[in-house]
Amino acid sequence: MRLKCTFFTIFIVSLAYQCAHAASSVSPLPNGIAVSSANLHEEITALRDDVLRIRMWRGDAMPEDASWAVLATARHASVSVVQENDGDHAGFRTSALDVQVNPQTLELTVRDTEGNVLQQDARPVRFDGDAFRIYKTSPRDEHYFGLGDKTGPLDRRNAAFTLWNTDAYRFQESTDPIYKSIPYFMAFRAGKATGTLLDNTWRSSFDFGKESESAYSFGAADGPVDYYFFYGPSPKQVVETYAWLTGLPPLPPLWSFGFQQSRYSYMTQARVLEVADRFRKDHIPADAIYLDIDYQQNDRPFTVNTMTFPDFKGMIAQLKAEDLHLVLITDLHIANLPNAHYAPYDSGMAGDHFVKNPDGSVYTAKVWPGPSVFPDFTQQQTRAWWGTLYCAFVGDGAAGFWNDMNEPSIFDSPTATMPEDVVHRIDEPGFQKRTATHAEIHNVYGMENARATFEGLHALDPDVRPFVLTRASYAGGQRYAATWTGDNSSSWNHLRLATPMLENLGLSGFAFSGADVGGFAGSPAQELLTKWIEVASFQPIDRDHTEKGTADQEPWVGGAEQENIRRHFIETRYRLMPYIYTLAEEASRSGLPMVRPLFLEFPDATPDKHPIDLDAGAASEFLLGPDLLIAPQPYPDELDDYQVEFPTSGWYDFWTGQRVQAHSLPQPVTVAVDPDPSKDEKQPVAIRVTPQLDRLPVFVRAGSIIPMAPLVESTNEIPHGPLTLRIYAGDACTGTLYQDDGKSFAYKHGAFLRMKFSCQITQDGLRLNISAHEGSYPAWWKEIHAEFYGWTPKDGIVKINSKKVPMNLKRLGKSSTDLLMPDNGTGAEVEIR
Repeated sequence: MRLKCTFFTIFIVSLAYQCAHAASSVSPLPNGIAVSSANLHEEITALRDDVLRIRMWRGDAMPEDASWAVLATARHASVSVVQENDGDHAGFRTSALDVQVNPQTLELTVRDTEGNVLQQDARPVRFDGDAFRIYKTSPRDEHYFGLGDKTGPLDRRNAAFTLWNTDAYRFQESTDPIYKSIPYFMAFRAGKATGTLLDNTWRSSFDFGKESESAYSFGAADGPVDYYFFYGPSPKQVVETYAWLTGLPPLPPLWSFGFQQSRYSYMTQARVLEVADRFRKDHIPADAIYLDIDYQQNDRPFTVNTMTFPDFKGMIAQLKAEDLHLVLITDLHIANLPNAHYAPYDSGMAGDHFVKNPDGSVYTAKVWPGPSVFPDFTQQQTRAWWGTLYCAFVGDGAAGFWNDMNEPSIFDSPTATMPEDVVHRIDEPGFQKRTATHAEIHNVYGMENARATFEGLHALDPDVRPFVLTRASYAGGQRYAATWTGDNSSSWNHLRLATPMLENLGLSGFAFSGADVGGFAGSPAQELLTKWIEVASFQPIDRDHTEKGTADQEPWVGGAEQENIRRHFIETRYRLMPYIYTLAEEASRSGLPMVRPLFLEFPDATPDKHPIDLDAGAASEFLLGPDLLIAPQPYPDELDDYQVEFPTSGWYDFWTGQRVQAHSLPQPVTVAVDPDPSKDEKQPVAIRVTPQLDRLPVFVRAGSIIPMAPLVESTNEIPHGPLTLRIYAGDACTGTLYQDDGKSFAYKHGAFLRMKFSCQITQDGLRLNISAHEGSYPAWWKEIHAEFYGWTPKDGIVKINSKKVPMNLKRLGKSSTDLLMPDNGTGAEVEIR
């Protein structure tokens, strides 16, 4: 009997295969192919030579071609392809990719031009009702990054994740899901990188080898099978292509990169001004103070409690006089207050701007103000209405806004969010005008909230760059807001978790991000707050924030010793502001993150080209831009020495200027000074570091030119003195500088200043090239103070533009030589012998 059943099964499978084969068809397209097999259809198109779009559907009707994440310009891009079809496979070639599809199973294989498999289906796409799942082969040496700020290690391999925006107060290392849903990842193998973006807003999931070691998979509970595949081959190119698809982050105001102080909550106007005065009295640089929900009347958004904040506009003016900006929280829930003269509710009801229950009534749920209603942000007219609500705050002088609770978080719901059958109305260019359930809109709701805020602020004051901070978001959300990692905890483990979360956020489009410094939930030990302030000084958004009921968490808390250490690191951040702001401007043009994993800059640092960040000695390290390597303790509460691993041998100590001696792994390592800059700089090396409370190991790549400024206490201040260029001798010695007014959009019309620097060590000495000032924005300096590290002049002769000039070279300790020279904006070639 068993034998007969087996034969019968084989017969049926064979018959099904033959029928599928007979029903399959291949249709060439100008930029790809369309393949059908039975009732299943697949369309693969080349948007660029290195970018593919893959769509699959069942039945005759092609799904709607619209996206909240991918720009229309990218979706509609196209390149010509060379068709390659035979009896067994259909496919095409571009200048970068070779694409093949099995016409019967619709399984896809993508290779590079040398025949190396870049991505390959492990099995046919699986459908289960409305749900689907895509399986790809997973070589053992392939690693995965992205998905935004998911918790856990930097590498996503051997882990699985759910994408469903969730208010995850006190999240821990294994908590999933959390606040954002960014269905994009980078695959990295043997020095080469690819990217995959699943453009589907429904609840989705990604499994990177947890179910099966030989395959990873991704899919969604409903919605379109619509994903993008793109090839680097470098990881930087993948990040830049993701930005091409989903959009670049706009350049924020300069002040948003200064130190920011927040808590839930500063309860009174007097307390806010007391905190502001203390910053200035103690000469701790700072640029912003945040107000959480308690400045509002009964927690109602867009109101002010005039009992505790009797002169709100006057308070903002006092903060401005001290060069401090005010950022206000504006949660998206609107108190359900009919007949109470509450303008946000009244105008929202009059304009029909709130989401509905299935029966057409307005959906109401409990949040901070009590029963609340929720804007329907998928309607363009609702977003425009939302933007008008900021008019009074902008008029009063508030500088930025903070969109919290926008997963959306709901108090009286068993799911902690809206029911999935709540109804949204889509009225958006590029989309069919239709209704959609919350199950489809949930993951983009927070992003559209931030979009409404960003666009509203821009409409209210078109000449001022908006600053919006959002907690929840989706792919493409970087177009509207900076972000942070949510309600973390005041623990050493959360200090450690912050780095990989910010690195993966940066790889996922959010170049401007941070974690609550000191931790939100609980009161940090003083040493923990100090260490966190040290590390965060080298991260994009530097905001100290804590919850209600915790101890004070300002930099001066804990006594003079702690305050002095914290002040020193905050001051270092402000001195580095020319470098930091230059990175921010680069991010706004390229999508490259400010905080970077090491493999992004050094994809082939290890002998087998695995990501160097996975090594034990590099696990806690990160880069700020291409040139600064920050190496906090891997386990910051431990007192033991630890190893710092470098991707190359050419590095200097940022604090001392001394060159780090190159010791190739796995040799025993020591900290030493190497006087010879001609050593090979392409070998991984390591040193051992002894933890100290007042020290954070920071290193500079050889060949870097780092611009720095005199100390100020606010980015509003104009620095007094020369621009400093720290020049670290090494191969390919280069640097850049970008400046503008830090506030307006005038830079888009030429009102910026850009400079490029390079240096070369020759037999006769050193040649430093300083470019002419590009753009019309005036420099705040008249002189350049050049500091040379790793190189010593022989006879002290200085020539500028081939003309010998009487200048004194000064020796700064054992590490550097410095030179002060004029800068009139026309550029110079400086020769030093």
